Amino acid sequence: MNAVTSTDTPFALPTRVLIAVDASAASQQALAYVQNLLRPENQVRLVSVAENPRTLVPTGGIVGATLEVARAELRRDAADALGHAKGLLAACKAAIETEVVDLSQHGGSVVDTLMAEAHAWHADLLVVGARQHHGVMRWVEGTVSEPLARLARCPILVVPERFEVQPGQVPTRIFFALDASGVALQALRYGMRFATRDSHVHAVYVVDRAVRLSDLVPIDMLESAFIDEGKAVLANAEPILGSATSSATTALLKTERAGDDIAHTIVRAADHWHAQLVVMGTHGRRGMARWALGSVAQRVAQLTHVPLLLVHSQEA
Repeated sequence: MNAVTSTDTPFALPTRVLIAVDASAASQQALAYVQNLLRPENQVRLVSVAENPRTLVPTGGIVGATLEVARAELRRDAADALGHAKGLLAACKAAIETEVVDLSQHGGSVVDTLMAEAHAWHADLLVVGARQHHGVMRWVEGTVSEPLARLARCPILVVPERFEVQPGQVPTRIFFALDASGVALQALRYGMRFATRDSHVHAVYVVDRAVRLSDLVPIDMLESAFIDEGKAVLANAEPILGSATSSATTALLKTERAGDDIAHTIVRAADHWHAQLVVMGTHGRRGMARWALGSVAQRVAQLTHVPLLLVHSQEA
């Protein structure tokens, strides 16, 4: 499966790609994944953030010359990571620029810095490596999920450290997790830009049977409503899925009655289908939309070992 050299319509990333770089194995996996996708027409910006040493140690732990040595070492590590990344991507022939952002001078957090960089540079896509529950993955969960969700108009590609990247491989099996929201439709349309005639695409809608609203609505009636909604969502998705490839399928899935949730169901289904890219919409904001699009996407990001494309609401 080497679609890079296929005679089919070539796979192509959006034009302006910003990649977060550090020395971690997760970052190296993200670079290896993106290396297979870049084309000479892409513009790439590699950004490495040197954290402020004052935020890494207890107050008063380092002062004076020791503090400056720590700053210099963090900047050097960031610059080395950028040099390695630029060399790795050189064969893609894309235009590449690099920047080290020193938080000891600029202030702020890694999340804020990357959002500002993506916005100022008008990035079409932000790429990050992820080690679940560590490092970059904390950007899409917990206390920093809300800042990341505010990164409007810029989809985020999260590449888990444990995903096995094959040389020359591009995703030909693309899995879409849908609901009835507008952002899910945006994510579907955006994700189909990654498909070619050789691609296999699959969309699912998950009926959450673990939801308990029986005090207000009989659970059987609620489940029936979800099923009807899911069938309508998938029917609307079929023409979009078939617009780029003849290999398009859909499935209506259900969670288990107990001890299960939508995120786990999505991850199981993607694994069973041997997905190479999972696409979801998210904005993590108002009311039911926050429950349906925020926490579910974040939980999938925590669980999946398949690259995840999060497409943010244009309404944010």
